[in-house]
Amino acid sequence: MTAIAFLIGVLVLVIGLAVSIALHEVGHLLPAKLFGVRVGQYMIGFGPTLWSKRVGETEYGFKLLPLGGFISMAGMYPPAPEGEKPSKRRSRFFATMVQDARDANAETLVEGDDRVFYKLPVWKRVVVMLGGPVMNLLLAFVLSAVAVSGIGVAVATTTVASVSECVIPASENRTDCTSGDPVAPAAAAGIRPGDVIVSIDGQAVSTFAEAAAIIQDAPGRALPVVIERDGTQQTVTITPQRSDRAVTDAQGQPVRDAAGQPEYETVGFAGLRPQQGLEPQPIWVGPEATIQQVGAVAQIMTQLPVRIYDTAADLVTGQPRDPDGPLSVVGAGRLAGEYAAVDAPILARVQSIIGLLAGLNIALFVFNLIPLLPLDGGHVVVALWDGIKRAVARLRGTVARPVDATRLVPVTFVVVVLLIGMGGVLFLADIFNPVQLL
Repeated sequence: MTAIAFLIGVLVLVIGLAVSIALHEVGHLLPAKLFGVRVGQYMIGFGPTLWSKRVGETEYGFKLLPLGGFISMAGMYPPAPEGEKPSKRRSRFFATMVQDARDANAETLVEGDDRVFYKLPVWKRVVVMLGGPVMNLLLAFVLSAVAVSGIGVAVATTTVASVSECVIPASENRTDCTSGDPVAPAAAAGIRPGDVIVSIDGQAVSTFAEAAAIIQDAPGRALPVVIERDGTQQTVTITPQRSDRAVTDAQGQPVRDAAGQPEYETVGFAGLRPQQGLEPQPIWVGPEATIQQVGAVAQIMTQLPVRIYDTAADLVTGQPRDPDGPLSVVGAGRLAGEYAAVDAPILARVQSIIGLLAGLNIALFVFNLIPLLPLDGGHVVVALWDGIKRAVARLRGTVARPVDATRLVPVTFVVVVLLIGMGGVLFLADIFNPVQLL
């Protein structure tokens, strides 16, 4: 069953990612058609076409390699000036690439048809190119809302999951009880797994955090505890044992003293572990989390070369990877499979996979905004540069030629090679040194 659940998780992730890519391209397609641009193709994937159907002037279909998608708009670039000679500063290899790009662009042009992308006003070109990333962002908002408001987030409930047998000081690096360890107060009081804590010391509790706070603040003091068992309430007495607890900061990291040793504090300990439950959050929590995650992913993108280098180093040395580092599709699929196979309620597993898909859409949003061709952000930069060039020309009383982005094909080639290289490193790392859930 675990293997089947793992495969189902991977399949759900693949389908969800395919839908995300398809909607990304819809984000480009709809404004392009709205602004009158002739769109020849809408394709999911690259390589040979597996299936396609022409509806009106647009061919819709799927290609063999599901690694992305594209729409083919007429006149993405202006036609090359007649009689222009190849630049002597370019190598023959890059000159050929530029010419191939111009030839491919020319095939989308129809004589007498001005429904071309490069003739759109700058703001319309920007809208078309931002449509894809914005669609991913909107999808992330929806998925996050479903995950945290529709399903809920994992919280510790007042239902007891397990009871410790003994008290082991946190400063001792062991987990097994010995004959010298005192019996845990909860076990001594007769509390069992499945009991529901109603109140402690006369204070009603609705969360495990409230119960834990009362217990921790009362080491050595007898506390009456009302529990519900099999529908009936009863009262037991717990005397929290004094125990050491590592001191942590606001980020959950251990606080160390001047000698570099962990600091400990004395708190009350009962030996209770809570059951986890899903608690739906207010509708605004999902969007807030999405916005925060956009900032976190953007920070990762600014450090992408360093992060890839660290991932490669961890791959070679076998060191555990940063769980917040970049992943390939293989790594994301593996995480989805592990989320689906983990020993947890089905709704909790579904919530984790939906949250993962939301994160992937945030990554697609941020990644595509990088201002380099062939990414959407690169096309936005070209459109803005064209607008600036035309505005300066108007001030001078002249007419500016449209920006010819095919000249940037060599730069695009270098970017693509780098992206393939970084993707290859992540692919290998996700196979041989994957991110561990625990």
